[in-house]
Amino acid sequence: MPNKQNIKAVADLVAKLDKVQAVFIADYAGLTVKEQVELRDKVRAAGGTVTVAKNSLLKIAMKDQGYDLSALEAELTGPNLTLLADTDAVAPLKALVEYAKTNEKNLPKIKAGILGKDVLSMEKVMQLASLPSKSDLIAKLLGTLSNPARNLVNVITAPMRNFVYALSAISKK
Repeated sequence: MPNKQNIKAVADLVAKLDKVQAVFIADYAGLTVKEQVELRDKVRAAGGTVTVAKNSLLKIAMKDQGYDLSALEAELTGPNLTLLADTDAVAPLKALVEYAKTNEKNLPKIKAGILGKDVLSMEKVMQLASLPSKSDLIAKLLGTLSNPARNLVNVITAPMRNFVYALSAISKK
């Protein structure tokens, strides 16, 4: 019979998993407490949450939420941290990867990723981590959308501008 603490932990994990867009599992063995606090702060600033839960409890919570655990069985062993990306699936992952690059131990090491309910390969997880931020993508989209209008204005005003240049050149002669 499960104890009350584990039941509550599973319920908390189920509630958290219900609200997330993406879940990433990483090995954090070797990080000091200070480094873990730094990592949590960076991920929290990026809009994510880092939790450490027993693998068995995480499996139960994920199974309750309908995740396919067949591809994750090998990754859910050993000491793992779980990165939960709430509103933006990429920004917290980027924060985790950047922290791992700046850390001399290259920790934490990402083991698995889930976007929506789909399990991602490591190549896709690293592609997600290399994507530009959401605000950068929005800025690029707005720039792309405004270019045709800007070009149209230039084409419409070109004859008038050229006429003014011609008059100016004539008046100077």
